[in-house]
Amino acid sequence: MDPQEPTIPDGARNLSGDTLTAAVLASFSHCASDRLTEIMSSLVRHLHAFVGEVQLTEEEWASGIDFLTRVGHITTDQRQEFILLSDVLGVSMQVIGINHQRPAGATESTVFGPFFTANSPRYANGDDMANGAPGEPCYLHGSVRSLDGAPIPDARIEVWQADDLGHYDVQYDDLESARGRGHLFSDRDGRYYFWSLLPTAYPIPDDGPVGDLLAAAQRSPMRPAHVHFMITAPGYHALVTHVFAEGDHYLDTDAVFGVKSSLIVPFERHEAGIAPDGRQMDRPFSTMRYDFVLAPVAAE
Repeated sequence: MDPQEPTIPDGARNLSGDTLTAAVLASFSHCASDRLTEIMSSLVRHLHAFVGEVQLTEEEWASGIDFLTRVGHITTDQRQEFILLSDVLGVSMQVIGINHQRPAGATESTVFGPFFTANSPRYANGDDMANGAPGEPCYLHGSVRSLDGAPIPDARIEVWQADDLGHYDVQYDDLESARGRGHLFSDRDGRYYFWSLLPTAYPIPDDGPVGDLLAAAQRSPMRPAHVHFMITAPGYHALVTHVFAEGDHYLDTDAVFGVKSSLIVPFERHEAGIAPDGRQMDRPFSTMRYDFVLAPVAAE
């Protein structure tokens, strides 16, 4: 025990204040791993200090327990309220900042979000991932490259985004197939190109306990317009990021604190005509280009 830690009374009875904290710390001194001991000890110290600092009442603690219980109850395979809670508290971005420090020039990471699903449909370059979702067509293209500019072929590119109503496909109960979601692979020159939707700003799900928290704090639930990307390739660190729409009203007030300036690009609007891939468009459409740069594992 640290010589500055309070002494635990014999029998560990009649505990309160510092002696209670010391007893709880001692109870975690023989964890299965040193790392677990470190994490639990820090958690206990900070949690006990928090309770003492704000002089937490029993009613407030009961309310907190009820809040976390409701977060658990509303969480499903399609809706991860705990990730949402982590996001709005800024914890997700703190963890990302610690674990995804990459060399200069590598594309920056941002929040994963609560709406990723595994086993998305596979598309070929040039296909339309919108798959009938409502919104203005958008042609998204660019490349996947290494730090030295070399193309990375066969990188798996996962994409998911909300429609122009602000909903992801998993938020609909009656859909039989994915919309605005899928994966494709970069070609031999590292290029990717596909159709989807022009992203729009939308509120995070605020009909649950996290929404109640934001309302009580008088915070906006809005996220700026963005498209999610997750890119993986052998020998490189996985990249989880967004591409944000330049000029969006909510870029500086993102509810989950996820905006990075390097991830903001223009989505250029075009009237009906010939698209970059030669397709004849009979309605307005947008285009976006972003070149992703992956950091090699060997760079660490």
